Amino acid sequence: MVSINHPLAANFGRMELYTMRKMQFLFMSLATLLLASPAFAQAAGPASPSAQWVPLAAGLGMALASGLCGIGQGKATASATEALARNPGARPGIFLFLILGLAFIESLALYTFVIIFIKVK
Repeated sequence: MVSINHPLAANFGRMELYTMRKMQFLFMSLATLLLASPAFAQAAGPASPSAQWVPLAAGLGMALASGLCGIGQGKATASATEALARNPGARPGIFLFLILGLAFIESLALYTFVIIFIKVK
């Protein structure tokens, strides 16, 4: 723990120290993941035992992506409806950002579908 008498920690309160600890943990975790990536660089051969799980994982991945995109679209639509009820005069701006947001949300499911289509043979 950093001493409060330390000149660099003199201006930090309890919350700032907690935030710094969280950031330190985040960056240490990212560095560990970055350094560990060469361990998975070996190519899998045709007799790979994990090849049998690819279709199942693809189905679960698509189901997860579709379900979460559906939840996101529902929340976006509900928020836009509530915003229109509160301020009907802002309809053009709300409608524009609603359509833009729904397109971004739907693109996540489409990217998942394309990746699965490429991966599963």
